[in-house]
Amino acid sequence: MPEEKRLSVIEHLEEVRRRLIISLIAILVTTSLAYVFSDAILYVLRAPAGDIRLQAFSPLDGFMIRFRVALYGGIFFAAPVWIYQVVRFIEPGLLPHEKRFVIPGVAAMVVLFIMGNAFGYLMLQNMMDVLFTMFGSELNYLPSADHYISFVVYFLISTGIAFEVPLVLLILVKFGIVSPEFLRKQRKVAWFLIFVFAELITPVADPIVAPTVVMLPMIALFELALFLARFIAPKPVPQALPRETT
Repeated sequence: MPEEKRLSVIEHLEEVRRRLIISLIAILVTTSLAYVFSDAILYVLRAPAGDIRLQAFSPLDGFMIRFRVALYGGIFFAAPVWIYQVVRFIEPGLLPHEKRFVIPGVAAMVVLFIMGNAFGYLMLQNMMDVLFTMFGSELNYLPSADHYISFVVYFLISTGIAFEVPLVLLILVKFGIVSPEFLRKQRKVAWFLIFVFAELITPVADPIVAPTVVMLPMIALFELALFLARFIAPKPVPQALPRETT
């Protein structure tokens, strides 16, 4: 028995390694392709800054910025592959009737990740306006290109992951880890956590409007997940009636 358990753990780790290698290869390939088009990607990421000219303060900044942009593009374009690998890793633990949701689940995760990125990108224009004008004409703002790209990438990845939360909740409900009743009871806590998250990824100079705009679609997705949870929650198994003894 101890030997069988050790072999099981080894096989489990081997599966993790295999899925991780496939994901890293996919990201490496898409990152290499994205590096070729890094100028176009950088133009898209820089557009929300408007007329502000980004500054480079180190000879290596040009290469590092291109690499960071390419890496973000690689992660974004390889999303269908690494999300699929994550889902396939947990697939052996699913019941036969649950495995038919693997492909739709992967598609939903990819769509939500793209939606989160698109929403975050639309938010960037207003966020940049707030950040660049918060000191008025008293400050001549010369933003570092490195810091700007880091902020934009962090924000887009954050919104992309945030939009995955409703699907994660539905998966937890489907597996019986949490119940729709539990989620309904914790609605206020969930709303508060969403507000805190929105505050963390939006400018401090605008503590009301920007966080609210970020928070509203996340709350809508949470409420949609809460609504759908009642239809996918496992049905309680009826208990057999005790036999009468004579």
